[in-house]
Amino acid sequence: MNLFISKAAASSSIKETGDAYSLIIMLVIFGLIFYFIILRPQQKRAKEHKKIIDSISKGDEVITTGGLIGYVTKVSETGYIIIALNDTYEVTIKRDFITSILPKGTIKSI
Repeated sequence: MNLFISKAAASSSIKETGDAYSLIIMLVIFGLIFYFIILRPQQKRAKEHKKIIDSISKGDEVITTGGLIGYVTKVSETGYIIIALNDTYEVTIKRDFITSILPKGTIKSI
């Protein structure tokens, strides 16, 4: 009876080493999928957003994450910008909250 138990234990240890390699291969495959589907596109979007933020200048028409649309009247070195919503109202926001720069004449066409 002991003879059968030792054979079963020996055969299961050989199978476990094969499973360990397949587990490592699967983890690497899932890691690559995670990188190409989630991380890489997010890094691209962050890089494009940084280009947009760095290119903001006075007179640009912008839209914020809150949905405000206006003209940039002042760009400060501290990371804040002043946006004129109309002739009387101006808001100061952090530069990071600019979603996109609109084409010239967009505000007049709205």
